[in-house]
Amino acid sequence: MQQYILGLDAGNTVIKAIIFDTAGRELALAARDGRSCMPKPGHVERDLGELWRNAVEVIRQCLDQSGIDPSDIAAIGCAGHGNGLYALDRSGDPLLGIQSLDTRGVGIVSEWAAAGVGDRTYVHCLQRPWAAQTPTLLAWLKRHEPAVFARIGTVFLCKDFVVNRLTGARSTETSDMSGCGLLQMPGRRYEHELLATYGLDDCMELLPNVLEASDIAGHITRDVAAATGLMAGTPVVAGLFDVVASAIGSGVTSTGAASIIAGTWSINQVITDEPIRDPSIFMLSTFDPVRYLAIESSATSAANLEWIVREFFEHAPPAGGSPFEICSELVASVDPAGDMPIYHPFLYGSQQNGKARAGFYGIAGWHTRAHMLRALFEGVVFEHRRHVETLRRAGATVSQAVLSGGGSRSAIWPQIFADVLDVPVTVARSRETGALGAAIAAGTGVGMFADFSAGAAAMTAPDRCYQPNGGIAPVYEQRYRLYGEINQAMGPLWDRMASERTFN
Repeated sequence: MQQYILGLDAGNTVIKAIIFDTAGRELALAARDGRSCMPKPGHVERDLGELWRNAVEVIRQCLDQSGIDPSDIAAIGCAGHGNGLYALDRSGDPLLGIQSLDTRGVGIVSEWAAAGVGDRTYVHCLQRPWAAQTPTLLAWLKRHEPAVFARIGTVFLCKDFVVNRLTGARSTETSDMSGCGLLQMPGRRYEHELLATYGLDDCMELLPNVLEASDIAGHITRDVAAATGLMAGTPVVAGLFDVVASAIGSGVTSTGAASIIAGTWSINQVITDEPIRDPSIFMLSTFDPVRYLAIESSATSAANLEWIVREFFEHAPPAGGSPFEICSELVASVDPAGDMPIYHPFLYGSQQNGKARAGFYGIAGWHTRAHMLRALFEGVVFEHRRHVETLRRAGATVSQAVLSGGGSRSAIWPQIFADVLDVPVTVARSRETGALGAAIAAGTGVGMFADFSAGAAAMTAPDRCYQPNGGIAPVYEQRYRLYGEINQAMGPLWDRMASERTFN
């Protein structure tokens, strides 16, 4: 009896392959880091050949580690980062891979904003354009690189490219295509009027067939079987936008449930029965054929800790544990207090102001690195809270949350989330929630589970639970208000700094 599922998770650089049993236990894991290239300022691309070679390698390594018979793998699911642009040429060969960190489209977005294009796209897809959004990038290519644009045969998202290489299928699915603003919502279909709003009315033929996430897109080909060790004919489902996969893989499947991901990006999402119609919400994605995810996000989360570890700890790591563990211990060694510094986690700008920059405010001579680190941990959570409050103002209810991503591995950070958000916070058992969510979709697609909720009930479990500490709530309220006031006050200065900045 087939009893295993292979989940793939393709991020902006790393691709992972994990074999799960039907209880969600990991039998084997392999990961491979790829390279981004920046051929011009603001351009962030990847070699699609390398991405596929890395996928083949991690699948083979995972199978070798597990020692299982490939015929015992019932199905395969893939999650991948949303937006960006992954294109095949008209012969079906890899053409171009643009990542979701790309900013070449900033000028077009500014131009569209002045012309009211965002108001018109919102009517159709319940989103406004942004720089690395797929239709923005396609419009940029059409205007600035017409020769490349003319060669495009298929517009994919990241995981669609991997599914295509595995099966030959020219398909995508609703979570990714809604998340990138290319589906009419709530109809969940392509629409000529929407494409025309982006200036892409001639691009309908470039869009792949839209499936549901758990629909079978195709089957492993003989060539792929020979290269990876998989069994030819193994079904592969259409897959998921990685933030949606992470929600499912952390056990968040019911209406009103909230998923918070503290990774490179701050992801804050709530499942709803009806799409929330509020232009202040950054992104809308579908969850299943009848439900939706309202998503608030920005590049303001655990990447801040990664930066401070890389620049100040890795070269001279403290004794006694990993740098990340030491940081958590230092944070836990001091209590929150009104006289501690405030930190803004804007290393890569903020959602509200791309010119914003990170900074510590209110440092005094008696503050130690423990105080600085605690300010950083709190500042990240304060920006998560700002996103959550945006969701609440739009009508979403957030009464509890499941935390995943690198920040969830800290011994202290989840408690700070519970205290600052003032809701119970649960950390999921699996650290690889994206791949697990993709595996749940695969199991659902081949009938192992009745739906995503049944799959999550079988394959996910809580690991740790944190209750908010009401005794320190007044301190956090005061610090959060100050965080927001400094943010507002710094806006004009960030704009001035950007205008005066020179590059050699």
